Amino acid sequence: MLKLKPNIKTFYLSIAAITFLVITVFVVMFLFGDYFKVSNEGVKKIYYVDNISQSHKLVIDRFNALNKGRIEVVPIDLPFEKFSTNERKELLIRYLRSKSDRVDLFSVDQIWVPRFAKWTEPLSKYFPKSQRQQIVDQAMETCYYENELVALPLYYDIGILYYNSSILKKLPNYSSVKNELDSFITWDRFITIGQKLKSYGHSVYVYPADDYEGLMCSFVEMLESQNEKLFVNDTVRLNTKAAENALQLLVDLVNTYKLSPKEITDFRETECYFHFVNNQDVFLRGWPGFYEWYRKNVKNQDVSDIYEKAPMPYFKGGKPASIIGGWNLMMSKYSTKKSEVIEFVKYLLSYDEQTIFYEVGGYLPIQKSMYSDSAFVKRHPELKFYNKVLKSGVHRPFSEKYTKCSDIIASYLNLAIKNKIGVKEALSKAQRIINSGDVFIK
Repeated sequence: MLKLKPNIKTFYLSIAAITFLVITVFVVMFLFGDYFKVSNEGVKKIYYVDNISQSHKLVIDRFNALNKGRIEVVPIDLPFEKFSTNERKELLIRYLRSKSDRVDLFSVDQIWVPRFAKWTEPLSKYFPKSQRQQIVDQAMETCYYENELVALPLYYDIGILYYNSSILKKLPNYSSVKNELDSFITWDRFITIGQKLKSYGHSVYVYPADDYEGLMCSFVEMLESQNEKLFVNDTVRLNTKAAENALQLLVDLVNTYKLSPKEITDFRETECYFHFVNNQDVFLRGWPGFYEWYRKNVKNQDVSDIYEKAPMPYFKGGKPASIIGGWNLMMSKYSTKKSEVIEFVKYLLSYDEQTIFYEVGGYLPIQKSMYSDSAFVKRHPELKFYNKVLKSGVHRPFSEKYTKCSDIIASYLNLAIKNKIGVKEALSKAQRIINSGDVFIK
């Protein structure tokens, strides 16, 4: 069996030094260096900050070729492999606070939109309602702040349960289990099936349980599955039975049922993917980009027939719920090249370029027409699955307070899963710190 050796932990162990170095480089480049000087006075350069994947590079190169001598997009890469979502957020905030025009366009986790709205250009006048109606509704919903359009979706994500079909087929009732998985399975049934699978010597369920936003996705997903909201009238509510049920399940999966290995308490998505593949785990909580990750990090081949997809489990008596994620584009209000930026954004959202993002990068397209185009769907039948799961999609709270609150909550969720603190105490302490307004230091 091929063994992969992830190097992500090396980064985490030296996070302070690396963050300091990156910030220093950014300051030197942006404020003092010649990096941003335009060599050709006739060319408008757009500086675009994102995780620049292969598909991003292809689309940017196509745009630059079409607009040679007029507009050039200069990508600034903040790769997911080296920067967590929180680290990217803090780097962008530090820079935008300077009110410099050095960055024109940047991508944000959709839940950051309220936090970044104050530094961005309103977009309604550039994107009329007729154009917005062409975009997937659930993705478009994440682009408003105080009824003003401040972002556009580049792609969306949704929580997915992957399973190793070669292991699942060892069950004598495999066909009926597969049917249950495909038809939205409850957590009770999932745990029952998982107990049977333990006898085969594999970890049953791997989910990211490190102290970060990925853990919040699982927690909010479980709350929504019980028809419960984390925020009510812009106030966090952790002193509920639903919150206790959600955290208790996350804890029990590791410590009581022992379906999840203890090491996941230090795992983010990438480590979970490595563990799932290396150890032939049965189930994985992931995102639609898992197949592309496999092609990039393991072997360039299609493994969708080995690692199959199903909707996330839900609480009995509740409803199916899968967290909708994704990344949105925002234009700096300080940009001096707004018309060129808008031209580039419209290009990114076009049918042809969204096709490249999906077929090369595995990013779910945001154009509605791509899901109803019979020829495109025939070429990509998995879009029917994503469309089905999207109907049960739920969002994390759209509140300017959310990112600060989620940092606190995730820390206490992680402590509870590590068995360092009880479930009720973890929720109570997180609630108390959030309500106090005290500075939270991990």
